[in-house]
Amino acid sequence: MKKTILIYGLAMAMLVFLLEYFEYKYLVRDLSVEILILIIASVFAALGLWVGSKLLAPKASQSDFTRNDKALHFLQISDRELEVLEQVAKGLSNQQIADTLFVSVNTVKTHLKNLYEKLEVKRRTQAVEKARELKLIR
Repeated sequence: MKKTILIYGLAMAMLVFLLEYFEYKYLVRDLSVEILILIIASVFAALGLWVGSKLLAPKASQSDFTRNDKALHFLQISDRELEVLEQVAKGLSNQQIADTLFVSVNTVKTHLKNLYEKLEVKRRTQAVEKARELKLIR
């Protein structure tokens, strides 16, 4: 986003520079105000379309996701803990996770406690964030 803003700012600065370079005051005498407005509007419309296409471009699909098996093995995260972590990433509560995985709420809490220790975090959001950074989950 900062890169886009920087590009947009540079384009505006370049337009001002070009207008000064071609001696804006002399152009106003030679060209009508409507033509100058048309030129400026065209430049910013083109720039706006370009920025919009960059912002709305589809992101990389999640099918490209490759799990980091080395990190899973190194952290010794079990398959069941990974399932719990994926459910937490979906935003489910402990009770919902227990219902989905057909385990008790206490089992879910135990898995979460183990995950917090292995990932060295204190909260669910931190666990999900770190797991995504390590490419353990999508």
